[in-house]
Amino acid sequence: MTARANSLKWLLVRRIVALQAVLLGLMLVVIIGLLWMSGSLMSLESEDAVFEALTEAVARDARGELVLRATPALAALRRTEPGLWFVVRDERGRSLYEGAVPPEYARIGGALDAVGQGRLGWNLGDPARPTAHFKRLRTAAGTVHAMTGPGGQVPWWRVALAAALVLLILILPAAAVMALATLAATPIVVRRAMRGLDRAADDAQRIDVDQRGVRLPTADVPAEALPLVEAVNAALCRLDEGYARQQRFLADAAHELRTPIAILQTRIESGAGTQRLLEDVARLANLAEHLLDLQRLDQPAAAFAAVDLVAIARRIAADLAPLAIAAGYSIALDAGVERLFVRGDALALERALTNLVQNAIQHGGRRGTISLRVHADGTLDVADEGEGVPFEQRERIFEPFHRVQPAERGAGLGLHLVREIMRRHGGRISLHDEPLGGACFKLSFPDARAA
Repeated sequence: MTARANSLKWLLVRRIVALQAVLLGLMLVVIIGLLWMSGSLMSLESEDAVFEALTEAVARDARGELVLRATPALAALRRTEPGLWFVVRDERGRSLYEGAVPPEYARIGGALDAVGQGRLGWNLGDPARPTAHFKRLRTAAGTVHAMTGPGGQVPWWRVALAAALVLLILILPAAAVMALATLAATPIVVRRAMRGLDRAADDAQRIDVDQRGVRLPTADVPAEALPLVEAVNAALCRLDEGYARQQRFLADAAHELRTPIAILQTRIESGAGTQRLLEDVARLANLAEHLLDLQRLDQPAAAFAAVDLVAIARRIAADLAPLAIAAGYSIALDAGVERLFVRGDALALERALTNLVQNAIQHGGRRGTISLRVHADGTLDVADEGEGVPFEQRERIFEPFHRVQPAERGAGLGLHLVREIMRRHGGRISLHDEPLGGACFKLSFPDARAA
């Protein structure tokens, strides 16, 4: 599709010209109707002229028969009305005719002698059925009834000729003037209306990755385009916020990596034991794994498959049981159903559940039981019997690199990673207090189904 076809200017020109053409067409129809009506009214006036001429021209001869005297008015009618016809009849039934009297009116006879005047066959716009006007006249021959109908309608060719003249003299020049005015005025109006949008487009061209905080101007933007500009500004705001989060994340990641690397370097230089070195390397490896997990979440989602949460919980409980027991805990699995299926990424869900159990081992006070509970309503709990999470920390524990205790050895990414995994699966994580003390992290899967 060409640029001109998509141009608002030419779209308006085409539609305005089309609307003008429709309006002018309707105007022509109205004018033709008015011409037709005016022609009918003119025929009525000519019928009155016939009656006036007959009033002067009707007389009687020596035998008492009705005759027509040669009057100027009657002679003028015969010249100007080629379709002139009339019937004159007295009270004794004697009559005279002139012109092509329609047969349906020639047979009326004395049926209308008692009527002063009237119209017959009023069929406006139907030339196939002529009209007639009759009237009682007082003439030199006495009272007579006269009937005439010099057409009752204007011939169609007269109306067509008048319409053609109107079209040539009025409609076409008006259409040409309006089309030219539209072609000249529409581009100017559109250009002025789009001035604010053009400025916004120019500013958008200058937006760069290194130039943040820029917003498109909304002054003088047409109301119809304002929602688009505001939506672009909102998108720019979200991009700035995302960029700022990424920058903070990178800075925090660099800081978290620098600290264990510095410690590791110091211990290597001081000849620390192998066990301490292994612990530091494990900390670095765990931080790197967390960072890689977060990077994987930013990649396009793999095809989800049916995953059994009960099987995952059973496997994680078995894998981490030695670590929990070594830290002073017992670990228990309580499954309210045999199987609980969700559609998701099995490895990501295993990683989320592993992080929750490791978090319980680190913060559970090294006592009591770490419980994994699977419920038929599509929820999975990981609970401990420690001191719980302070209320003022509950919103921030899911932020990256946040620690409840600043001196903790963890990277502060575990709970953040769990929240992101749950968001990717359309679920959520929430924190609750255990009735006998301790923290309970609840994973909720709205699409889970028990089997």
